[in-house]
Amino acid sequence: MPKNKLGGNKAKRAKADATKVKKELEFKEDGQEYGQILRMLGNGRCEVSCFDGTKRLCHIRGKMRKKVWVNQGDIVLVSLRDFQDEKGDIIVRYTPDEARNLKTYGELPDTVKINETDIVDELSEDGVEFDESAGVNINDI
Repeated sequence: MPKNKLGGNKAKRAKADATKVKKELEFKEDGQEYGQILRMLGNGRCEVSCFDGTKRLCHIRGKMRKKVWVNQGDIVLVSLRDFQDEKGDIIVRYTPDEARNLKTYGELPDTVKINETDIVDELSEDGVEFDESAGVNINDI
């Protein structure tokens, strides 16, 4: 028997890489909206800032769950719910190239930052700000 040099079933799955496949760009339809992921909440959920001005709690659809990885700052297509306006479902994740194409077509607003993950706020990680005027002078010590 020949020696298995690749590994187990995970290596066999990873061999068929689907990133090189060109797919057609999906535009939004009725009941859908573009958004940018603000933060990941776990359990297949995330907080998305939609470009119609609302924040929504969105759920990653089951078909995408372990095949398409979404991260903070990604541009996504959200399917809106008729009965819950503050919730939605993520149905498509756009790559940075696709997001740039959407921006050139005029689908996304010009203020969108595509490759940046620090979209929540401009503070440091712990949220502490230092004020120069208040405090102790080091030379007095």
